[in-house]
Amino acid sequence: MTGVALAEELLLLAYDDETGKATMPRISLDLGMAAAVLVELALAGRIAYVDGNLAVTDPTPVGEPILDGVLGRMAADTPHSPSSWVQRLRHGLRDRILGDLVDRGVVRDVEETELDFIVVHRYPTTDPSVEQDSRRRLAEALAGEQLPDERTAALATLVAVLRMEPALGLTGSAAQDARRRLEEIAGGAGFSGTISLEESVVRPSVALVVTALGQAVDQALGKRTVG
Repeated sequence: MTGVALAEELLLLAYDDETGKATMPRISLDLGMAAAVLVELALAGRIAYVDGNLAVTDPTPVGEPILDGVLGRMAADTPHSPSSWVQRLRHGLRDRILGDLVDRGVVRDVEETELDFIVVHRYPTTDPSVEQDSRRRLAEALAGEQLPDERTAALATLVAVLRMEPALGLTGSAAQDARRRLEEIAGGAGFSGTISLEESVVRPSVALVVTALGQAVDQALGKRTVG
């Protein structure tokens, strides 16, 4: 473990450093963070796709509070499909991740009142090093021709499915080129495309979570236009 969960990396990429507000639809971010937790647990060998469902194959904690909380919940529950788990886990996950980042001094919680009675919270960045590392790895992956390391490939896959190119500061043709490269990375890493359980359950398990995430995002935001 690096000490930073994939779901936390996604959230930091999606939140504006200064305003502390989300820059993308919250429903897709919530879905993405739920999928990120499942992807990371699959890569850690804790869950796998078995008989049509995601099931816990090793309940040993991984040492990261967000992941271990979800792992414990899954171990205590019956197996469910990847789509079901993505939907089940998204509720309340953002608050837990933000709370963890606040406790670690990565962001700060700014409470404000709007219209004299609506309490809102913003989360400006206080330690930019975590997000800077994520952006550096993604930039190198986009610029390179080789596959990045497994963790960066997983992050790139989630960024592509969540349509987060604008969060990387990319628009127009640059965003289109980035999307193609991100999808190329996802396919090359075995996190999307043809799924086979013959040699390994890890990458097919990740790919099935990614597929479920893509379907959920399409349902929430509408199909992505090609161009």
